Amino acid sequence: MSIKRNLALSFATAALGLIFISGGTVAYFNDIESAKNTFTTGLLELGINKESIIQVADIVPGDTMHGNFVLTNDGTVNIKEIILQSSYEVIDKGMSNQDDDLGDYIEVKYLYNVKNRERVVVEKTLSELKDNPQQIMKEFPVGSNEAKFAVQFQFIDNGENQNHFQEDELILSWNFEATQRDGDPDLQ
Repeated sequence: MSIKRNLALSFATAALGLIFISGGTVAYFNDIESAKNTFTTGLLELGINKESIIQVADIVPGDTMHGNFVLTNDGTVNIKEIILQSSYEVIDKGMSNQDDDLGDYIEVKYLYNVKNRERVVVEKTLSELKDNPQQIMKEFPVGSNEAKFAVQFQFIDNGENQNHFQEDELILSWNFEATQRDGDPDLQ
């Protein structure tokens, strides 16, 4: 081997030794702590006490019918509002209705929120309510008492011949949509 090569190898070995020696002599304190964080989402759960609010048969123009139901907040999140979504289907079993809608003649005289003592829907036909959401309640906090509702329907007698509605059936669907409280910008 040449002298230059021996010298270069000696310097490299010495430098490597110094790195190991100096690395082993450096001492410092160290401590590590960790924290685990959890995010749990709430549950928005609206309850109703029955599957059918009203079922009546053999109604005639001029009849008035009553029903009731109870809503509950069964979740862990406060409810901001409850919206009534109304739809129906008419099954024409008798004479042809010839585009005369039975939903124009069944009227919700009132939908009354017993808890808040207010009429939330007043004198609206089922055809007026169809695809026309109605707010029936505001602020339904978790742990609050159940919300009782009373409803009155009337088959409107228009004073004319309504024979074409005989034997017809109207299937009413009411869906109650609860929305969550507003998000809290500084929730702790």
